[in-house]
Amino acid sequence: MSEKPIEVVDNGGIVRLTITRPKALNALNSAVLEALEATLLELEARDDLRAVLITGAGEKAFVAGADIAEMRDKTPEQARAFAQKALKTFKRLETLPVPVVALVNGFCLGGGCELALASDWAVASDNAVFGQPEVLLGVIPGFGGTQRLPRRVGPAMALDLVTTGRKIDAAEALRIGLVNQVMPQANLEAYAEELTKQLGGNGPEAVRNAKQAVHDGQDQDLDSALALETSLFALGFAGAEQKEGMNAFLEKRKPNF
Repeated sequence: MSEKPIEVVDNGGIVRLTITRPKALNALNSAVLEALEATLLELEARDDLRAVLITGAGEKAFVAGADIAEMRDKTPEQARAFAQKALKTFKRLETLPVPVVALVNGFCLGGGCELALASDWAVASDNAVFGQPEVLLGVIPGFGGTQRLPRRVGPAMALDLVTTGRKIDAAEALRIGLVNQVMPQANLEAYAEELTKQLGGNGPEAVRNAKQAVHDGQDQDLDSALALETSLFALGFAGAEQKEGMNAFLEKRKPNF
């Protein structure tokens, strides 16, 4: 296993990030957050980036939460700085111009759940366990959970999870919309490979524009959001990608993006 906090594997612009602290159930400490932010800064500068898959090493956990041992003795000021570091890093992940997919197996709690929420969508193995149990430690979620969770599952369900601290299984996570798919743990790797092929074959600029339309449109009224969509739709006709895609369709062949 790599000694680096983040392992990076690049497959033709589809980049897989693995948090590599399996003995600590991939808990997020300062070193992991710093390594993740540095990696994301490098990815932001790449023109050939097509998608990012993020996961945790081992079979027991995606990310079991923030590192309690590191947090325990922090002052309020230190806790604020720690949360701000995580929020800044998660925001970088969220605002990457390409799809970000969380591959979740095992524990996905606290900061791990918040990391999955900062991804565009999540796919879970059937052994996954989700929750925001911070109230059981005498605090509240600090890495975006009180804000991204209600936007994903609605305020009532979010309040349920963040005020009770209860854990839910993958089936309930799917039912409430926290994850997009659930599959046997043994199938997660095959799914990741298939997704890599699928995303790699799509028009990269179209995918980027689609993500921008969805993300930016959520914060606008409907008319403004539809105008944004129209602008990005029209922009697609300015480049070679649209010509190749439509010509390939009419010629009954696969496009070469």
